[in-house]
Amino acid sequence: MSVTAGVDVGSSAVKAVVMRVGEGKDEVLAHALARVRRRNVAQVVEEAFAGAVTGAGVHELDYVATTGEGEEAPFATGHFYGMTTHARGALFLEPRARAVLDVGALHARAVAMDERGKVLGYKMTSQCASGSGQFLENIARYLGVSQADIGALSLTSAKPETVSSICAVLAETDVINMVSRGLAAPDILRGIHDSMAGRFARLLQSLKVEGAVFVSGGLAADDGLAAALQRALAPEGARRAPEIVRHPLSAYAGAIGAALWGGFRRQKVGMGGPAWTASATA
Repeated sequence: MSVTAGVDVGSSAVKAVVMRVGEGKDEVLAHALARVRRRNVAQVVEEAFAGAVTGAGVHELDYVATTGEGEEAPFATGHFYGMTTHARGALFLEPRARAVLDVGALHARAVAMDERGKVLGYKMTSQCASGSGQFLENIARYLGVSQADIGALSLTSAKPETVSSICAVLAETDVINMVSRGLAAPDILRGIHDSMAGRFARLLQSLKVEGAVFVSGGLAADDGLAAALQRALAPEGARRAPEIVRHPLSAYAGAIGAALWGGFRRQKVGMGGPAWTASATA
């Protein structure tokens, strides 16, 4: 058995987990998230990592794995590509998953994998696409609603409005015009979710995904987006469509996958002694 940490450095938040891995008894001991919000990224990485370590109550780690933009973390033992860590983390949280849709602050990516977590294909939205966490955060400010309420409001829509799916600039212009016309926030949000879901569905369909699709990233908790994605993948009359699945730890899928791959690499390489100790950072 090993105790490993995974740190997923994103553009808006850093997620960290500490896990016990090996002997078929992998488990998450603690997790922590820290927001970037114009702060020094290195400090945010340290904060999330320290939070997970403190929560787990450990003083030594056998491997510290980073993913995302965390390659330069000074305490890291090794770094893993995001598509491999999200695939492995998704499988840990939902063994039925055969694809993962990671919706981050700046872009979304779809990854198809097999039952062992081997990546079979990979697609990403363009940087200007109206399908990201930052875009939805901007829309929430226009509408005067909290991000936590976006999903619930979208689900109450009776007459969803059509929103541009070409790029964020055009979509935001659409929303400003809708607000000036006095349209209801739930109908606008439902239209936005449908637009985003259409883009995501095309990514998944291009990979010919079959089986459950696990949603990771910060928008995994958005019930309105999840419902829109299920509709986009299962249009009326469709006989079979991928199932959308999520987990309370969806946002930590990348960090979990990094920790698991770290444990695997340690076992294969046969490293001796801890990779990190509390005394090293005291």
